[in-house]
Amino acid sequence: MKHAPIFDKETLEKGSKLFTRPARFLLSVANLSQLPEGDKKEVAFVGRSNVGKSTLINALFNNKNMAKTSSTPGRTQQLNFFDLDNQLYLVDLPGYGYAKAPTAEVKKWQDMIFIYLKGRANLQRVFLLVDCRHGLKRVDTDAMTMLDKAAVPYQIVFTKSDKISYKELVKVVNEAQIILKNHPAGNPLVLAVSAEKQQGVENVRAEIAKLL
Repeated sequence: MKHAPIFDKETLEKGSKLFTRPARFLLSVANLSQLPEGDKKEVAFVGRSNVGKSTLINALFNNKNMAKTSSTPGRTQQLNFFDLDNQLYLVDLPGYGYAKAPTAEVKKWQDMIFIYLKGRANLQRVFLLVDCRHGLKRVDTDAMTMLDKAAVPYQIVFTKSDKISYKELVKVVNEAQIILKNHPAGNPLVLAVSAEKQQGVENVRAEIAKLL
């Protein structure tokens, strides 16, 4: 199922050109004291474990080796920073929902993420990834509430859209837009992608380019 571009040609081209520029993995942060200087604009990706964050990041960069993917849910336990042409940071945040770790360790990650979100002045937007086959679950709306409290703008991106019908996708998008009306920091424009098939990825690139 293909997704038509939702932006004008100029915006799409800007996004496409942005992600042809040199990019590299920068560092993994286990403690907020290790955060790089907030001297560049920054976007972050968050979602349930196994939602496809690393796969989408690789698709954005058109480099399947940029972010490490794993079949083991909850493996990403640190904040992974990528530097795009020394002008933008992309951050892969730890997944939530399936972390196989002691409760105290999970809470430590959650607290670190909240402090990062609340205190990172250069953070332009968080892309909240949701598996379209499941729609928004309680754990996702809890994350939305956390982002609201941190006053961080965020945008829902439904992943794995090739796994359901167009009719089903429209249904989950419409349901998300209704829920978003009660979340002040949420962007009303909901995106959908299939990173594996490179469908809808250009819209995410364009959204990021608009923030620069």
